[in-house]
Amino acid sequence: MKKLLLFSLVTLVFVPKTFAQNDGLVAAAAGLAAVGAAIVSVDNMKEQAELTATEWLMNNRPDITSFSLKTLDFDGKKAKDMSAVSLITYKIQEFQLAEKPKLDGKKYVLFGFTSHGWINEYGANFSKVRWYLIDSHEWMNMMTAYVKTASSERDDTSIKETLRSGKIVNRGVNSRTNESISFYKLDGDMYTVRDYNESMKLVYNERSLGIYLKQTSDLVQIGRNDIIKIHDFFYSE
Repeated sequence: MKKLLLFSLVTLVFVPKTFAQNDGLVAAAAGLAAVGAAIVSVDNMKEQAELTATEWLMNNRPDITSFSLKTLDFDGKKAKDMSAVSLITYKIQEFQLAEKPKLDGKKYVLFGFTSHGWINEYGANFSKVRWYLIDSHEWMNMMTAYVKTASSERDDTSIKETLRSGKIVNRGVNSRTNESISFYKLDGDMYTVRDYNESMKLVYNERSLGIYLKQTSDLVQIGRNDIIKIHDFFYSE
């Protein structure tokens, strides 16, 4: 649908109402060709990234032998911003081999943290992507630490109960059974930081989750919609 809309908009902009002037036709054709090339390039990049993620999983987790791997978020990155630091996410679920297998096994999310310059005029350089695999237990620990970074709540048990029964929203965690948790109201230039593990720090700023990668000194922001998608994948789907 996005591709169809994009082509339609370009057609309206570049294609003249009459075809009397050859220059107009040439310009329109060039514009459509450029848009088509950009779409193909992004699609190819997405396929290549998913293939690289699959290869990483097979190389680093040989114990996972039957699985589904799907892109959770890639299209959300604007093409003009893709050369900068960003995050690609994949949802993974194991299954048992059968005539008609069902996706009912353990779930994982694979983070692909990109670094500056991972995309250049020659294409994508996946050696500049840092991969990080988490399961529901690790995600709950991360979200608990994130809530403690973004709010005054300090009780781990209470936070986890609220996260399991609730939903992460812009201003905190809403719960149907426990008391909701409100996040700090910070200005755009205010940050709170918590050391999470040997690889990363968690950063709260402007109602968003930031992950600071110690190895590359990169700060990657995860959009609230991405957080909700991951949380729903682990606890709602």
